[in-house]
Amino acid sequence: MGIHVAEMDTIGLVEVTSIGMGYRAQDAMLKAASVQLLLARTICSGKYLIAVSGDVASVESSVEAGAAASEGALIERRVISRLHPSVFPAISMAVDLPAEQFEALGIIETFTASTIVDVADAAAKAANIKLFRIHLAMAIGGKGFVLLTGDISSVEAAVAAAAPVAGAEGMLVSAIVIPSPRRELFREYI
Repeated sequence: MGIHVAEMDTIGLVEVTSIGMGYRAQDAMLKAASVQLLLARTICSGKYLIAVSGDVASVESSVEAGAAASEGALIERRVISRLHPSVFPAISMAVDLPAEQFEALGIIETFTASTIVDVADAAAKAANIKLFRIHLAMAIGGKGFVLLTGDISSVEAAVAAAAPVAGAEGMLVSAIVIPSPRRELFREYI
């Protein structure tokens, strides 16, 4: 996937409508501040997504530079500090979910990839749940989604707390809680 987990707690994301502008924004972001490039790639619908990490001030400077270099192609920019430690492994698809951890299933879907990172962070901070997948835009039309599990009350609390993060910006597609999912729902994460 391209995200390498280190001791990080601030992430910056820039999503643009143009691949060429994405490369320009990425270059501006890396020149503006000392940040680590986590991800830079094309995503569905011909868009481009860039993710960086570092200290808060550096990430903010980097994201602002990327947004400024996007010249009308900017879809979204976002800086999330004090990121919950379970977010990076879930983005990297490095979460092993043993069968005994299959409990209630929460799914939150957003119109943009950048928004879903903020949503996942809010869910992880709101309740005792396990994030096991954060999907960023590939093969789903540029959307994002997060899958989480835990006991039913924790999953309901996490989804209830996280969905408004996307809803406030008009980016929420769906927020679903399945109390006793069939095991097959955990088989494939796309």
